[in-house]
Amino acid sequence: MLDTFVIEKLLSFLKEDAYPEDVTGRFASGIRAYAEIKVKDSGVLCGVKIVIPFLKYMGLEVKGFSEDGTQVNRGDVVLRFEGDGEVVLAVERTVLNVVSKLSGISTSTMEMVKKAKEVNPEVKIAGTRKTTPGLRDFEKYAIEIGGGDPHRLGLFDAVLIKDNHISLLGGVSESLRKVKSMTSFTKKVEIEVLSLEDALIAYNEGADAILLDNMTPAQVREVVERLKGKVILEASGNINPENVKEYASTGVDVISSGFITHSSRALDISLDVFKL
Repeated sequence: MLDTFVIEKLLSFLKEDAYPEDVTGRFASGIRAYAEIKVKDSGVLCGVKIVIPFLKYMGLEVKGFSEDGTQVNRGDVVLRFEGDGEVVLAVERTVLNVVSKLSGISTSTMEMVKKAKEVNPEVKIAGTRKTTPGLRDFEKYAIEIGGGDPHRLGLFDAVLIKDNHISLLGGVSESLRKVKSMTSFTKKVEIEVLSLEDALIAYNEGADAILLDNMTPAQVREVVERLKGKVILEASGNINPENVKEYASTGVDVISSGFITHSSRALDISLDVFKL
């Protein structure tokens, strides 16, 4: 991500929190302050790389930091910076929100990746478009830091025919025929199905990937036994850290999970400020 993009995003978050001013922090103007972010739980750190350009833009001096992707534990100090006290206090919540949320996503992703690969070393754990409005690029980055695949970034970068498309276009076969006839050979075409029957139809119609939506592990396994190695098979729908291992054991190629971005618990972190 470009620094300019990151800075603009975080400035909008700061404006949400401190516009037109921080009515309490302004009393610390002119006081030199030192701040450190400390982790209060174990997890995978993410977001430090994102907040550093913002801190520098705000006139603060970064004194030390841990890299995104670092396994952290309670008590670890992961970022140090100093500058004018008013500015330090103003950016506190913006910085903490970004790092805690993204670290939570990276931590959940890593947990699911480890569990899945215990039984299926080749499986990929991917995100979905069920992201927080305005945070998609950041959350997709956090998934990658946690060892996952970001999946498509939006409706613009991959062809995925879902249930509502099928409803409007007239069934699995007709949907694939219409879409493939107007899609460049350079783009893969994936389609969502709910049954083995539709999965077989999708394969015969030339789908490059088939998304098995809200199917049980037993149903997914049945499709895998018929189509493994012939087409990319993706399982999705209510998959989380508790059942990901069961889905991975079916031999599916990809597991996509909205849980990663909509239900991951933010990593508990805090910021302490000291007068210099």
